Amino acid sequence: MHSIAGRQGSARPLIAASLALLALAGCSAKDDSATGGRRGQQATPEVGYIVVQSTSVPLITELAGRTSAFQTAEVRPQVSGIIRRRFFTEGSYVKKGQPLYQIDPSLYRAAANQASANLASAQAQADAARIKANRYRPLAAEQAVAAQDYTDAAAAARQAGASVDQNRAALETAKINLKFTTVPSPISGKIGRSLFTEGALVTNSQTDPLATIQALDPMYVDIQQSSTELLSLRRALANGGATPASAAVRLNLEDGSDYAFTGTVEFAEAMVDTATGTVTLRARFPNPQGLLLPGMFVRANFAQVTDPNAFLIPQVAVTRDAKGNPQVYVVGADNKAVARPVTTTRTVGANWVVTAGLKPGDKVVTEGVGKVKPGQPVKPVAAGSPQRIVPPKKDQAGARSGKAG
Repeated sequence: MHSIAGRQGSARPLIAASLALLALAGCSAKDDSATGGRRGQQATPEVGYIVVQSTSVPLITELAGRTSAFQTAEVRPQVSGIIRRRFFTEGSYVKKGQPLYQIDPSLYRAAANQASANLASAQAQADAARIKANRYRPLAAEQAVAAQDYTDAAAAARQAGASVDQNRAALETAKINLKFTTVPSPISGKIGRSLFTEGALVTNSQTDPLATIQALDPMYVDIQQSSTELLSLRRALANGGATPASAAVRLNLEDGSDYAFTGTVEFAEAMVDTATGTVTLRARFPNPQGLLLPGMFVRANFAQVTDPNAFLIPQVAVTRDAKGNPQVYVVGADNKAVARPVTTTRTVGANWVVTAGLKPGDKVVTEGVGKVKPGQPVKPVAAGSPQRIVPPKKDQAGARSGKAG
């Protein structure tokens, strides 16, 4: 009897544990039947979209260029002689007409004095010849002198007058040469180093300049564009697919920084460089601070044409298909996601420029793109809308509290 009672006492805990397991299993089955198996089903994803419209987008071109001085003048002597003085400081700013060098004027002053004396002598001879011709005129009319004598006197007077003109021209030339002994600045700008010092002999036919002056404000930037790109640009303009844009140019300097001032394109060369296959475009930039120097390498950014029918799409909206081609998801009929191949040319800020594949009014998915698959139903909302959090229903809340109990 004691053994049978002991066995019954030990079996009671086992029976209680079995009943508890069966109760938990029943609750779980009820929960599954109450939810209708919705755990296995995926909820419709909520996505944000924008309605796209075509807009005018400038086609930005980035090309290499070199800076060059607005004006460059080589200071050269017009007469030969010894340099006696230099009037400027190397590297300084000089003004147009400012004296730069003084060449020994002794010989040219003497030549001017001689020319002046020759002119005075010629004028005296011309006066005597004219007076003689005037005296012979009435005598020849009365046949008091031979007509030939009057003719010779009149010719001598005209010849003396011509000699006066010749000597006056010689005096003017001598004065010009004397003036050239002072070498002036041909333009205003910054002058470089002097290649000749005081005491050096210079000639009017030498190959080396005395110095070089460059005007640095404004500055030119010579931009090189391939003839192929220029041809494509002109075809786009001819076909009406683009319109000319304003020729405002921005610069990136050699250190990667942006130049503070904007320039304008002045003109394009009418020929292609056979060595490089490029056409030179010249832009003009203000340079009040003297930051740009001739010969600097720069990158020029400017819009040559404007595409009037492009779309600006946020970069997050553009994905790639299995072949690597760009595509976007568009909210189609019945709120289903449709993968749309597009043509992207470049980025403008945080947007892609799409030139083909979209039409005005399309709803392009920009939020929740990673949750979308082609042909999948979606719940579209305007991009930027706050996310909705649906609270659980009362029966679901009761079931969850029952589970917890």
